[in-house]
Amino acid sequence: MSLQGQVAVVTGGARGLGRAYALRLAGLGADVAVIDVNLAGAAEFGEKLTAPSVSAEIEALGRRSIGIEADLTKRKTAFEAIERVVAEFGRLDILVNNAGGAITPAADSAPSVVSEEDIRITFDVNLMSAIYCCQAAVPAMKRQGSGAIVNTASTAARMVSPGGSLSHYGVSKAAVAHYTRNLASELGPFGIRVNAIAPGIMLTERIKAWAGQRGIGTGAEAARIPLRRLGEPGDCARVVEFLVSDLSRYVTGQCISVCGGAALTPA
Repeated sequence: MSLQGQVAVVTGGARGLGRAYALRLAGLGADVAVIDVNLAGAAEFGEKLTAPSVSAEIEALGRRSIGIEADLTKRKTAFEAIERVVAEFGRLDILVNNAGGAITPAADSAPSVVSEEDIRITFDVNLMSAIYCCQAAVPAMKRQGSGAIVNTASTAARMVSPGGSLSHYGVSKAAVAHYTRNLASELGPFGIRVNAIAPGIMLTERIKAWAGQRGIGTGAEAARIPLRRLGEPGDCARVVEFLVSDLSRYVTGQCISVCGGAALTPA
């Protein structure tokens, strides 16, 4: 119960990695607010919950929770969602910016031809949503003199797909990592730590559903990874636990790859 008495926000928490984070933090004692553009999103990919919603799963663990349906690519909406959490729980200790993903089509996504619309969508869901939520969370954390923020980058920010496919996604995640470093420099004097994780291919239900279409999450892909397996949501959840707890109290401005060694780069 290392997070007993703390309040956490997990964006994109209605399914997949976000759900794994929310349940992990609740299991450690935190009250957790789940913010997602679709609180019923788990059903879209056949992900089975143990209760009617992720918030209900958290409450079954004995923690408080609320679910907020919000489009975090809209600045006003993002601020309203975070401010509601602070109003209901009285504080905010942890922000996990998980919302986002490579949601635009892989076809015609090479850097010389990708459409303006796909670029803007990708930057909005991955970078701008994280920036808005960070900006909304900072005032409450400054008042407390403490806080932990975890943003989500990707190994795509450090590697190049064949033919430059989904290049705009990698660029958006590289921007998240660099924003994280800058925010850590600003907020360190206030006792607020800011880090990021860079997941590789994680076997969420969405990735499983897209495996055939995009050629990801395959056995051949796993064979190229030094640890010889693809990641599970729990692999990332354990790293998030490290980054939001006292285990990492002298760690800030870092981006940790969680990829089984798929991205063996110095930075």
